[in-house]
Amino acid sequence: MALVRFPPVMKFYVDNQTEFSVTASTVGELIASVVQKYPQVKFHLLDSAGAVRRHFNIFVNGTHIRDLDEMQTKLNDDDKVILMASAAGG
Repeated sequence: MALVRFPPVMKFYVDNQTEFSVTASTVGELIASVVQKYPQVKFHLLDSAGAVRRHFNIFVNGTHIRDLDEMQTKLNDDDKVILMASAAGG
């Protein structure tokens, strides 16, 4: 199972957890599994087309998925997946 790290500001939507394990073979499956288990997070994580919102960055073992295979990035049981919300403002 891959270890998922969630932004602390969003832990309310995932039973107040900042880390939990998810069984998935790709990043896309991992996101689908998280949304299925915690449906209240869907609006915050996915847009109306079902794609990950632009302000979320996803890293697998410290590498952004845009530098890997995007949502098709393969996962191993010992992988660490970080979901990070971008911050903006001034």
